[in-house]
Amino acid sequence: MEPVVPGRRARAWHAALVLALAGTAACGPGPTSSPGSPTGPSSPAASSSFEPAVVTVRAEPLVTIDGRPLAFAALPDGRLVVASQDGRAWVLDPGDPGSAGRAPLVDLRDRVLSGGERGLLGIAVHPRFPDDRRFFVHYTDLDGGTVVSSLEANAEGSALDPASERRILEVEQPYANHNGGAVAFGPDGYLYVSLGDGGSGGDPHGNGQSLDTLLGKILRLDVDVAGGDAYAIPTGNPWAGGGGRPEIWHTGLRNPWRLSFDRETGDLWIGDVGQGALEEVDVARSAEGGRNFGWNVMEGRHCFRSDGCDRTGLVEPVAEYDHSVGCTVIGGFVYRGAEYPLLRGGYLFADYCSGRIWAITAAGDGFREPVEVGRAGAGLAAFGEDAAGELYLANLDGTISRITARER
Repeated sequence: MEPVVPGRRARAWHAALVLALAGTAACGPGPTSSPGSPTGPSSPAASSSFEPAVVTVRAEPLVTIDGRPLAFAALPDGRLVVASQDGRAWVLDPGDPGSAGRAPLVDLRDRVLSGGERGLLGIAVHPRFPDDRRFFVHYTDLDGGTVVSSLEANAEGSALDPASERRILEVEQPYANHNGGAVAFGPDGYLYVSLGDGGSGGDPHGNGQSLDTLLGKILRLDVDVAGGDAYAIPTGNPWAGGGGRPEIWHTGLRNPWRLSFDRETGDLWIGDVGQGALEEVDVARSAEGGRNFGWNVMEGRHCFRSDGCDRTGLVEPVAEYDHSVGCTVIGGFVYRGAEYPLLRGGYLFADYCSGRIWAITAAGDGFREPVEVGRAGAGLAAFGEDAAGELYLANLDGTISRITARER
């Protein structure tokens, strides 16, 4: 299969990369908060004593999984769900790694278009599982469009019924790249969906800055609705009353390949894949809706075009790096586990091409320089977090690893 980098603009040197994610390669600012949001008013990040300069992390391999694994979800009993690009998903018990290869949780290969930046890109478990047995998937259908749908699990969470699929959201895609791909539940109980700008270089349709399209956005949906509606619009969504698509939570994104919530603060962290020069990490503090992260006016902290730009109302990233050290940011998690106290309060993220792993403190405001804390090889596609807050990595070569840490 042709290799893929999530959201990377095509270049001649990409043809030589033997990687499974290489590909062809955002109206004025909205409100900056969301009155009435179920999570309450915005609050600063929790204090942290995390010091990235004193930490080293390693990726310790656990198991190899078929189909190019690239997304995680957590079950409340400590098991992990791993989604593979080809349309299959697996259940992994970190205490019994061999369990992941026995049988897939679900096989959707008959309805998933896989290759390049397409495929089964995200998976999430309903926060009330097992009382609510729905799993949610984000994939590319056979016509090349984005689908977000739910599937019902059995009581043990060991199998999903493909016949139970209910499509919640369908979005046409103008190109084959920049599909986004993340799907996750926030602390408010709503489903968050990331969508890229639709593809091609430089966002030629201006989707990132348009409030008339879902492309180039983070969406917030209420999927716990009765009756025939697939979803409802949460009251606190910034454009719920008009002026833009009501599903939109944040705008101005190029290809937000991975997002996560800090389980301690509720902050939303986004790894947004850049264009030709810079990769960025964005954060929206808990309950802050309507953030405009700047694409395609800005790339990282800089004007995208050489003739300057109006930065009014745009939110700059908290971290960035250039293409001398990597090519595609893989957003991670704020570590809140118990096994490695040195990591607590640190946000870990990585690069797909170089395998570098960086860390920054999650607390406070303003830009901070990433500190390299480890390397794990090219092909990194996703971080995962289990129910206890411990972290994992997926590589497109099939390797699932556990993150460990020690003092430098």
